[in-house]
Amino acid sequence: MEMNVSKGTVVLAYSGGLDTSCILAWLIEQGYNVITYMANIGQEEDFEAAKKKALTIGASKVVIDDVRAQFVKDFIWPAVSAGLIYESRYLLGTSLARPCISQGLVHVAQQEKAQLISHGATGKGNDQIRFELSCYALWPQVKVLAPWRIESFTKRFQGRQDLIQYAESHGIPVPVTPKKPWSMDANLMHISYESGVLEDPAKPAPDGIFHLTADPQHAPEKPCKLQINFEHGMPLSLKNLTEGGPVETDPLQMLTTLNQIGGRHGVGRTDIVENRFIGLKSRGVYETPGGTILHVAHTDLETFCLDREVLRLKTFLRDKMADYVYNGFWFSPECEFVRESIALSQRYVTGWVQVELYKGSVRVLARNSPTTLYNQNLVSMDQHGDFQPNDATGFINTHAIRLREFQRFKTQLEEEAV
Repeated sequence: MEMNVSKGTVVLAYSGGLDTSCILAWLIEQGYNVITYMANIGQEEDFEAAKKKALTIGASKVVIDDVRAQFVKDFIWPAVSAGLIYESRYLLGTSLARPCISQGLVHVAQQEKAQLISHGATGKGNDQIRFELSCYALWPQVKVLAPWRIESFTKRFQGRQDLIQYAESHGIPVPVTPKKPWSMDANLMHISYESGVLEDPAKPAPDGIFHLTADPQHAPEKPCKLQINFEHGMPLSLKNLTEGGPVETDPLQMLTTLNQIGGRHGVGRTDIVENRFIGLKSRGVYETPGGTILHVAHTDLETFCLDREVLRLKTFLRDKMADYVYNGFWFSPECEFVRESIALSQRYVTGWVQVELYKGSVRVLARNSPTTLYNQNLVSMDQHGDFQPNDATGFINTHAIRLREFQRFKTQLEEEAV
């Protein structure tokens, strides 16, 4: 009898959802020995049930890797310090998770002496780029198997409805049903929703889609005041000024607590159409309660502490880095350069910010820093301090030269045209 020859070992980035569950079964059908890799990045997941499911489908091994602390310390905190926000609205929750997952994926693949790495990212999306560029940067010799770009796979599966039918025919339980056909991706930073009924930007997101945040209309009537301390731009501690309790200093616990409090007050909902790196526009719905609070607080403290021109230069670098992270270049030389440059700008961003959460909003109440350029005596309207009011006359006249000359020039041209 002829023996089946394995095509080799592949480590699959596995979530236990619709796509990766079906891809696991498909890879086994194709003759691969499949090891599934699950990174715990803070998603609410029954990892033991997911492990059992993967083994039932046919995985030879399931690796569950708790990288939550690393995710916060090495990816989310630097993003907060950099003020990263893509196209002025998206706080990059998924984009930050992908390089973190890729590190673990590469480590396991090398440890298991696998020949291939695989993922369930769509051929139209950003995640395929983020995963693969990260893996290539970390392990240049790696080979990637991307089913959504393999002709035999895409002919068989046009989209999610085909996957649902395949799962049903193979007895694979999945959390997606035809009544709720949207994709959800969760981690410590956020929950994102896309595809299905969300693909029509003219239609509001369905009621009840949100898992992490309360409807702001139904959030508590009493606001909540928090104090967040930063050191060199990094979150240092969290104190609940309204409800009391211990001061949080552990990064993972800080973010978890901020997500809980922010979620309770309806903070961090965003519904946007964004520009994917591959050239398509897509609609994404996000919940980022803790990240939103930290972004607002850090931005306020940074403006309070930094020199004006340093702040403007840092803002330019922030936008460049946001593009790099969104597009999958976390491990690129340009992103490393910008990351270190931004870290240098943060050496004076130390102090605390008090914010108030109320029905979906985050409002800054006060801030204090031992390293601020704010000079109350100099800026006060009740005393001159070291500022000489007459100096403003020369300042204004110098800047007016350009405006006067342009008006003279324009008037001359108009008169000559008559």
